[in-house]
Amino acid sequence: MNPVLVEATRGGVRESAHSGAVAVVDARGGVVVSLGDIDRPVFPRSAIKVLQALPLVASGAADRLGLDDEELAVACASHGGEPKHVEVVQRLLAKAGLDADALECGTQWPYRETVQREMAAAGRKPSALTNNCSGKHAGFLGLACLMCEGSGGRGGGGIDLRQYAKGYVGPEHPVMREVTAAVGAATRCDLDRATRGTDGCSIPTYAIPLRQLALAFARVATGDGLSPEHGRAASRLRAAVARHPFLVAGTGRFDTHVMERLGERVFCKVGAEGVYCAALPGRGLGVAIKVDDGQARGAEVVMAAVIEALVEIKEEGDRRFVAALSDVAMKNWNGIEVGRLRAVPELRVALGHR
Repeated sequence: MNPVLVEATRGGVRESAHSGAVAVVDARGGVVVSLGDIDRPVFPRSAIKVLQALPLVASGAADRLGLDDEELAVACASHGGEPKHVEVVQRLLAKAGLDADALECGTQWPYRETVQREMAAAGRKPSALTNNCSGKHAGFLGLACLMCEGSGGRGGGGIDLRQYAKGYVGPEHPVMREVTAAVGAATRCDLDRATRGTDGCSIPTYAIPLRQLALAFARVATGDGLSPEHGRAASRLRAAVARHPFLVAGTGRFDTHVMERLGERVFCKVGAEGVYCAALPGRGLGVAIKVDDGQARGAEVVMAAVIEALVEIKEEGDRRFVAALSDVAMKNWNGIEVGRLRAVPELRVALGHR
């Protein structure tokens, strides 16, 4: 049974708790921190979008299409579907010669209620562009553009790009095979033998142990263990997200808040069902977290505790900022503090909190 990592208190006593597992690994596979079962395979879902974006850059497709840092950042995103997100996704698609009709991620309302209300008031409906995964899918289509050219399409008299890209979400499509190969290489997992499911945006998702996910993010942090092309791609994607953290998440989101404040010191990415991953370049470490009950609030507190312990933070304001994320005041509708959501002492000890 995994240990409790986070507790919610009210009246000074534990009201509820989040158990889970944490792996912190270096690029050689050395385990720096291990709590809970880090060898049980979990579906990382959206936490590994940076790994799925590696072929977009490593193949030369990003350069071929002239993608800028905003477009690379949104290709790694679980964005909130806000107007800026939609604008950048549309721009990426246009550079590939495509539009929203080519996206196969499905229709989704934006996350924020204010954006939903604005859309409804204006008579606008949600679309694939407002899906939180539309940036990632636009990146897949950018890769498809280059692969289609290599197959004699895109003006070569052969297959049409839309025809080539159709069904790109399927596990046997050439685009998804390339993406899966990149994830397998980074995690050092044989995904042909892994349990496969279907993600919320319809692409395949593979069950991978936290130990291997953390290894992949240590490789993203350092480039060590990746091919030279994937190493350069990882560095470029991290830099793009650090320059445009709003695009990887959005207003009020943990990932955006942390990376706006800490820049390239942290690359962190939420997944579904309580999964969180991060690359810590300054320490050359990768982090993978799974909270058993699937609650994002628990995973965020664990990630904040990891950052607080393992990232060099000299500025007092930055220290207070991160500390407030690992020990969160919970307030009622009148703004009165009624409890705390905090990393438990055992987690802090395991992380070597000073």
